[in-house]
Amino acid sequence: MISRDKAPTAQETFMQMAQAAGLRGRLLVTVGILILVRLGIFLPVPGIDRPTFAKAIENNNSIFGLLDIFSGRGLSTLGVFALGILPFINASIIIQLLTAAIPSLENLQKNEGEAGRRKISQITRYVTVGWAIVQSVAFSALYLQQFALNPGPVFVAETAIALTAGSMFVMWASELITERGIGNGASLLIFVNIVASLPKSLGDTIDLVQSGGREIVGRVVVLILVFLLTIVGIVFVQEGMRRIPVISARRQVGRRVLAEQRSFLPLRLNQGGVMPIIFAAAMLSLPLLLANFTKNQELSTIVNTYLTPGGSGAWVYALVYMIAIIFFSYFYSSLILNPVDVAQNLKKMGSSIPGIRPGKATSEYIERVSNRLTLLGSLFLGLVAIIPTAIESTLNVPTFKGLGATSLLILVGVAIDTAKQIQTYVISQRYEGMVKQ
Repeated sequence: MISRDKAPTAQETFMQMAQAAGLRGRLLVTVGILILVRLGIFLPVPGIDRPTFAKAIENNNSIFGLLDIFSGRGLSTLGVFALGILPFINASIIIQLLTAAIPSLENLQKNEGEAGRRKISQITRYVTVGWAIVQSVAFSALYLQQFALNPGPVFVAETAIALTAGSMFVMWASELITERGIGNGASLLIFVNIVASLPKSLGDTIDLVQSGGREIVGRVVVLILVFLLTIVGIVFVQEGMRRIPVISARRQVGRRVLAEQRSFLPLRLNQGGVMPIIFAAAMLSLPLLLANFTKNQELSTIVNTYLTPGGSGAWVYALVYMIAIIFFSYFYSSLILNPVDVAQNLKKMGSSIPGIRPGKATSEYIERVSNRLTLLGSLFLGLVAIIPTAIESTLNVPTFKGLGATSLLILVGVAIDTAKQIQTYVISQRYEGMVKQ
């Protein structure tokens, strides 16, 4: 008999995935929707001079970089799903920021339960529609018109409608995965898009090795080893946590006196996950996009020198990137963890931290520990984000361009979360089996 406290083995997990109807159905729904979304990326947007656009993408690949990978090369292929899940992610970030600033939204999230969360989800969808329209119109009018066969207002309107409709379909697909599939839909779509770019990067790397000598082989081996070490570091950051001991007071239930119970309050080393890196990368990409659209030569020179990884002032880029990651780590941590609320909840449950008085002293202690963890996690996160890119530039191996630490962090984080959710379903099947017996 399997112990209910024992983590499921790989054999048991695969058996349940094949035999349990509920889990199997969720997996099939997830895989089917992911395949459908990937096929939509290759539906072309009409009215574009494809050869000229492809040549421009190759020359200005650094402008799209991360966004192109998140869309599964949708921007470079310019399919109907070119915007992908990006408008939904941006809308979710906006709503999270507004929730901390607007009391009515905060009340919906904290006090209205499931109805409040549904209302916030509906507001997020409306914001996604507006943001997708803004992005598609700006992208069509400011950039795609120079590659249009018949440029003008009609082209901008048709292209914006196609891109917005594609983005709305992707948003619906992500929510369907979250509701009826396995894992978080938006995260899985980004995960699949990043994985889809791996064959091209690996193929380019193999061609580079075959055309070069032993020196190129050594550089590629060193870069792959750096990527493997980065993955180990990412797992350490994602899974690291500080367990603060918590003691519950003695309680009397009828004639029985329950002894004090010991538990712990888990504080993650990286509260914000991948969000601080995404925020920082988006902030650093804005000057580059602005310089490209305005055609300002002075601004382009400054950006290409100091705000790009391969510029002559790459150390400035690394410093700004590190500061931005630290700032957004603290910002996002403050949105996720409220020490005052945690202290009040502990006091209501009759629990306390040993050696710390309930109330204000508890909230100050939790805030102090959280700040230290956030500093350590953000520094480690910044190093993980900067070192692979710096080594890739030093070794002069450009074939993995765009697939940096941000992509690796997303891949590892989503894989860990999805595996944990599958294990949760497997454990629930154990309990169902016990009830039937």
